[in-house]
Amino acid sequence: MMRLGSGTFAACCVAIEVLGVAVFLRGFFPAPVRSSANTRHQAELPAPEPSAGASSNWTKLPPPLFSKVVIVLIDALRDDFVFGSKGVKFMPYTTYLVEKGASHSFVAEAKPPTVTMPRIKALMTGSLPGFVDVIRNLNSPALLEDNVIRKAKAAGKRIIFYGDETWIKLFPKHFVEFDGTTSFFVSDYTEVDNNVTRHLDKVLRRSDWDMLILHYLGLDHIGHISGPNSPLIGHKLSEMDSILMKIHTSLLAKERETVLPSLLVLCGDHGMSEMGSHGASSTEELNTALIFISSAFERKPGDIRHPKHVQQIDVAATLAIGLGLPIPRDSVGSLIFPIVERKPMREQLRFLHLNTVQLSKLLKENVPLYEKDPGFEQFKMSERLHGNWIKLYLEENNSEVLFNLGTKVLRQYLDALKMLSLSLSTQMAQYDIYSMMVLALLLLSIPQALHRKAELEVPLSSPVFSLLFYLMFLVLSALHVIVCTSAESSCYFCGLSWLAAGGVMVLISALLCAIVSVLTKMFFSGNLSNKTPSHPNSKWSELDHLILLGTVGHVLSLGASSFVEEEHQTWYFLVNTLCLALSQETYRNYFLGDNSEPQHHFPMEQGLDGAASALKTRTGGDGTERDNGHGSPFLSEVLEGHEKWMVLASPWLILACCRLLRSLNQTGVQWAHRPDLGHWLTSSDHKAELSALAALSLLVIFMLVQRGCSPMSKAALALGLLGVYCFRAAIGSVLFPWQQDNKDISKGIIEARFVYVFVLGILFTGTKDLLKSQVIAADFKIKTVGLWEIYSGLVLLAALLFRPHNLPVLAFSLLIQTVMTKFIWKPLRHDAAEITIMHYWFGQAFFYFQGNSNNIATVDISAGFVGLDTYMEIPAMFLTAFGTYAGPVLWASHLVHFLSSETSSGSALSHACFCYALICSIPVSTYIILVTSLRYHLFIWSVFSPKLLYEGMHLLITAAICVFFTAMDQTRLTET
Repeated sequence: MMRLGSGTFAACCVAIEVLGVAVFLRGFFPAPVRSSANTRHQAELPAPEPSAGASSNWTKLPPPLFSKVVIVLIDALRDDFVFGSKGVKFMPYTTYLVEKGASHSFVAEAKPPTVTMPRIKALMTGSLPGFVDVIRNLNSPALLEDNVIRKAKAAGKRIIFYGDETWIKLFPKHFVEFDGTTSFFVSDYTEVDNNVTRHLDKVLRRSDWDMLILHYLGLDHIGHISGPNSPLIGHKLSEMDSILMKIHTSLLAKERETVLPSLLVLCGDHGMSEMGSHGASSTEELNTALIFISSAFERKPGDIRHPKHVQQIDVAATLAIGLGLPIPRDSVGSLIFPIVERKPMREQLRFLHLNTVQLSKLLKENVPLYEKDPGFEQFKMSERLHGNWIKLYLEENNSEVLFNLGTKVLRQYLDALKMLSLSLSTQMAQYDIYSMMVLALLLLSIPQALHRKAELEVPLSSPVFSLLFYLMFLVLSALHVIVCTSAESSCYFCGLSWLAAGGVMVLISALLCAIVSVLTKMFFSGNLSNKTPSHPNSKWSELDHLILLGTVGHVLSLGASSFVEEEHQTWYFLVNTLCLALSQETYRNYFLGDNSEPQHHFPMEQGLDGAASALKTRTGGDGTERDNGHGSPFLSEVLEGHEKWMVLASPWLILACCRLLRSLNQTGVQWAHRPDLGHWLTSSDHKAELSALAALSLLVIFMLVQRGCSPMSKAALALGLLGVYCFRAAIGSVLFPWQQDNKDISKGIIEARFVYVFVLGILFTGTKDLLKSQVIAADFKIKTVGLWEIYSGLVLLAALLFRPHNLPVLAFSLLIQTVMTKFIWKPLRHDAAEITIMHYWFGQAFFYFQGNSNNIATVDISAGFVGLDTYMEIPAMFLTAFGTYAGPVLWASHLVHFLSSETSSGSALSHACFCYALICSIPVSTYIILVTSLRYHLFIWSVFSPKLLYEGMHLLITAAICVFFTAMDQTRLTET
């Protein structure tokens, strides 16, 4: 038998839970509807034209409508950038084509997730990519689904591509000529487009190509850097307008030499939120501009057309028809009919028939009762009428009856297309329930309560020789065989070898037996301890009730989509209520005193040995000890002077800080569009105010952080914060005092790297002190200084990654930590469990104070490229994750330092790690159960799935925090 520290046990449990959540995500995000695999790579003959006894029908594909096709994809081209006031002002040529030229304009609605790679797949395949493609967007694999590019290459079309290298990864060996640009280096918005445009002149002079694809990224990068209202947006739109004019005039000049006209397509992959990002499901992110330009589109004088709404997935079928290609098998989109409305009636019906046949085949392969689908019934009716029209057409070519019947068939086909496309788009995919169930077994490793001791007796050998182990192993094996032999589509675990699957089942069986053994011991020891309680007078305080009710309330709120969208309101309410509870507790202790045993024993941790005793005997850090007997003096007797008033006023000061921070960034969904202080500061008219606020915030940060640093780290921190301001001034976000107008805007790479040097230096100094404290165990002060320096390095890194208007968030965070340390936690003698949960609550609140939400669009990916001149995946992912979760990470780091500085015993850190792991795991575990039960909910992809990705990432961050807790824990494994 071995005694495993509770902190170490919690860290191991969270690590296992990370694995379980990864398995769950693999099972939860299903593949969308697909055509059958046995016909995927076979060249199918097109469906013949329906006939009703006629001797002749049309058995070949219709000829192409256009000789050359140029696709200009402008990343993040929101619809109002073209059709709104910005388009009129900055894109005059495009506006002329929309209002008076030979063109058709549409607002194409994308589907979430609104990130580049899934949207390219939607444009070229006509299918709806899965939500997990948000993660795969960072490293796009080759596209194996049927798509327009593959069809065009198979038909002998010569395709040229310039732009986002995501296309090259999705379509390898499909382009006869290409030049890719890095899509994720958002700091670059000039060269990334110049590298595309520099090829235009030579390509437009040539005629040895059939399809030209240009993907411009600059507009999207400007949005990430400074938002949709930046003055750079107008310059970029003007640049795109001149490029479009160059391409269009060149195509018109070459049409004299060709029989068929050319087609120019201007489109966006997704839109842009009011924060400049994308990924979620707001209207600004979903609606994109889509314009088809060709001399084949006749336009009468005075014909005013307003952009109609279509689906983005309709582009694939439309391009296939225009190029004379088969429609991709997996496409669930429908032909954009105005493109072919000028063609003869027979050709129009032929196009619509091919589209409905393709959709009906896909419906047959994915819906068992497809014959009862309204769209399929409408298709069969349309096909019968089409056959009658063909018979009448072959008999007499011109008659009013023929025209009227053709118009009726046309309407029937369009209705059938709409219904079939809707049925396939909303078709529920299969969920990997087996993988979800494995997660439920892994989650049993998370204990449901904290033990009173600092150690848990975890048996390591007895479970393997127990009867329960063998029975559990047999049950899991039988379940695995039944599922993997009866299911038509195997899940992830069914794809594993039997040896690997057996190893997983052995691990789960042993883990379950160990947990049952531990819970049994805890139950019996709990019964014994209840007979002889060590604290007969202990009871729950108001703060304990608040913590319990707040945790339960937050967990229950995750079952409602509105509460998930507006989760920040929950955390704002909880921290505000906590401040009021602390105020009430402070006044009660000050005026009434506490004549009994201290009541701050959180019910899950009643036996806090080291931390509680240390916290009871400390005052404000001056080294004097309080009375340690059964009675406690009034706070008014202990505190003197201004410290007394600070203790009384500190909860209200924290409450005021939280109210100010709440006004800084509007987040969520319902109020995200409303103006806030952040929008006011980031507007170009208030750059001077933003500069002053950023400078003041950096000064406050230095004053609050430097107090615990060594002299060398203080100098590094001061220079680093100065470098932060210089970096923001270099990229044009703030102003230097002597420079009122930033004319020379750079990428700030040198300034950012200057700051990185000091960040690494401070972290290195702190790590060195921690290692020294391990060698010199008696020198407790070295460890405390080392932890604070690591915390200081993280603060400096956060200051570099935060946008200037968010620097007050960091400053207020440090201020609240300082106030609570000096005037709340020490005087009121809170135990480690309560302090841990307070840190967790404030960390969550500051996550939302930054402007984050449960929408992917609020992730500031520009933080991942600070100081980088090229795209490097691992540093970019680390910086983006830290910039997003800086609030929880900094509060957890402060917790480690606070508990380590208050006691030399390892029990406080061990209990804090256990408590932190538990309070993070309960919402994740509950939310997984909720989304499993709500997997057919209307908002599962737009609301619940993004939150699930956030929870998975938060759990990974929590695992890293628990490892850090365990590393700082001074307890060691001991033999019993």
